[in-house]
Amino acid sequence: MRCTGWGVGVLLVLFAGCATLGCDRGDKPGQIGKPAPVFALDDGQQKVDLAKLRGRVVVLNFWATWCAPCIEELPSLELLQSKLPQVQVVAVASMEDFSEYETYLSRRPVSLLSVYDGQQRSNALYGSFRFPETYIIDKQGVVRRKLVGAQEFTSPEMLDYLQKLASQ
Repeated sequence: MRCTGWGVGVLLVLFAGCATLGCDRGDKPGQIGKPAPVFALDDGQQKVDLAKLRGRVVVLNFWATWCAPCIEELPSLELLQSKLPQVQVVAVASMEDFSEYETYLSRRPVSLLSVYDGQQRSNALYGSFRFPETYIIDKQGVVRRKLVGAQEFTSPEMLDYLQKLASQ
């Protein structure tokens, strides 16, 4: 069977449409502008209660130790936390055995609040199951942005955005 120019064009349009839909990880979720789902976690070493962080800008990052892009962005999150102490970075590790998480942290300690959620309840509240995904939550507890994939959290644009949000 031979494809005509018209047939190839139709196939390309269909492929492009499917590829676009397949890559949509919801970077414009329905949560933007709505109250952030709250949760509390205690992994025996660290604990966090998102409700108690009201009044601070929160950078909520869902990650896993097996996720290369997650590991790639961790230094940027740590530097963000040190540059903007008025912003609280919360890194929630999911989808691995707790002993793997502990082993990772013993080899490469992190200088930010990282807590383990093996049951994945916290990321499920946000609809995040592919990592890394990060949510920017304002002082009133409202989701302002969702970031998909590894980010450079110390870029001038990001630092400026977070400083402005923290000063509101």
